[in-house]
Amino acid sequence: MAKAPILTPQAEDFPRWYQDLINKAELADNGPVRGTMVIRPYGYGLWERMQQEMDARIKDAGAQNAYFPLFIPQSYLTKEAEHVEGFAPELAVVTHGGGKELEEPVVVRPTSETIINEYFSKWVQSYRDLPLLINQWANVVRWEMRPRVFLRTSEFLWQEGHTAHATYEDARDYAARIHRDVYADFMVNVLGIDVVLGRKTAKERFAGAINTLTLEGMMGDGKALQLGTSHELGQNFAKAFNTQYLSKDSKQELVWQTSWGVSTRMVGGLIMSHGDDSGLRVPPRLAHVQVVVMAIKGDEAVAKVRELGDRLKAAGIRVQVDDRVDTPFGRRAVDWELKGVPVRIEIGPRDLENGTAMLARRIPGGKEPVTIDSLVDLLPKVLEEDQAQLLRESRERRESRTADVSTIEEAAEAAVGGGWARIRWADLGPEGEAKLGEQAVSVRCLVAEDGSVPDADDAPGTIAIVGRSY
Repeated sequence: MAKAPILTPQAEDFPRWYQDLINKAELADNGPVRGTMVIRPYGYGLWERMQQEMDARIKDAGAQNAYFPLFIPQSYLTKEAEHVEGFAPELAVVTHGGGKELEEPVVVRPTSETIINEYFSKWVQSYRDLPLLINQWANVVRWEMRPRVFLRTSEFLWQEGHTAHATYEDARDYAARIHRDVYADFMVNVLGIDVVLGRKTAKERFAGAINTLTLEGMMGDGKALQLGTSHELGQNFAKAFNTQYLSKDSKQELVWQTSWGVSTRMVGGLIMSHGDDSGLRVPPRLAHVQVVVMAIKGDEAVAKVRELGDRLKAAGIRVQVDDRVDTPFGRRAVDWELKGVPVRIEIGPRDLENGTAMLARRIPGGKEPVTIDSLVDLLPKVLEEDQAQLLRESRERRESRTADVSTIEEAAEAAVGGGWARIRWADLGPEGEAKLGEQAVSVRCLVAEDGSVPDADDAPGTIAIVGRSY
């Protein structure tokens, strides 16, 4: 009788495969309150690496980290009508505290535009205070009706950037800089996901924004996942909170603002972009464990893997030593394969006699014997090759499963069939977008003919990228 697979095959049931992988690879568990999650150490290690890479890029863009309260007075949200209307169905509201009814209900942070603007209005007095560039790493709560671990949870972790500028042009350019130099650079060059950069339609725009820039990735089943957004807020929040500055001409002017964020949804995107029927595949530049050095059996092998682990760490490789010889080797190997560690180095008594080790590569697959002494020089090259392969596979999947179409019916057919469609926005428009929505298909973003981000929804030659999404 054939052995049952560890994971539900992707082709059989992609959502079930996703949930199986999260459980078997020990990434997360469901929390005790519906829609919440417990991120386990290996899963949190992935998020920590994402934080480190993103934080460095955010600081290179000039922003500084700060922290603002979890509880927001309900009256703050009502100051910007479109914003509160957009978030109203998702709000968690606290009405009692300390055994008493609160004088004013407080909202558990769904996003921080309102409370941060309350303080921006105090901190910004003169043009000399601008630009003001703030980032926050925090948790937020948006009451989710259809939760899915990492993708849609009632509480999730993220970073949210908030900035104030003297001019529209400065704010516009900064939002684009975050979109391109922080988010796209990280997602392409670290996550290995070939994202499409575009702008959201008016229907899909962030509540309270005048423009939303997005990064869309195609997952393994052909659906789209919004991996990050950068918003031009115009002066909407500045008007609501009276955030003004004294210009060089001694005039009181309203600031122009941006906000931008990515979240633990990126962990879900990582899983669905690169995972296969054997488990997760983690891009080497992201992996908090790039190499696991495994002793197959025997005291001498244990001593050798510990020594080799120290040498690899000294060479700058993120390595973990697995010397648990009291646990069957096959079980341990499968566990590391499920977790997607890019490289396993396996050493047993016979390998020690020959001065060799077995090098197993998770991303392309396969094993080969190599000399132990060659590993310090060999592994960095192997890891970069495998990083490039994941990005190449992501790009090839997107290109092969994106169809150029000319009608609404063809666009819907391509999306329902498990891919994306490209259609001229002039042939689709808001009416066509609404018709697609009736089939659970949406315009993921708008791009220019050359693949760049268009200046406006109705810019000549604008193309709509259409698909089903998570």
